[in-house]
Amino acid sequence: MSRDQTASEYITEQVTTWPGVVAGLGWRGELSFRVGGREIGHLHGSRAAHFGFPKPVWRQLRAQGRIDPHPVFPDREGLASRRMEDIDDVHDVIDLMRLNYDRLAERREDAPAAA
Repeated sequence: MSRDQTASEYITEQVTTWPGVVAGLGWRGELSFRVGGREIGHLHGSRAAHFGFPKPVWRQLRAQGRIDPHPVFPDREGLASRRMEDIDDVHDVIDLMRLNYDRLAERREDAPAAA
């Protein structure tokens, strides 16, 4: 990440290099990353990322301290949040999006091969 680049810009630059990923504004102003119409995660500026995971994956990531409950749905397993305060957080956000990307690629026969 360059000095002049925000976390959001860096994440967008990285994630949109994966085959089939499209970035665009969501209906609440968030920056959404999608593959075949399915969201792999979205950003609220350069401060937070939100994801949806299957409950077993969510529990594992939560136990590892990699995610927090979603602030709007704090009692709902599956919806997650990750704050971005430093470069390690930014890299983990990319890794979490990649986790969802790879899961979708496994589920879709017509999904592009993972890069």
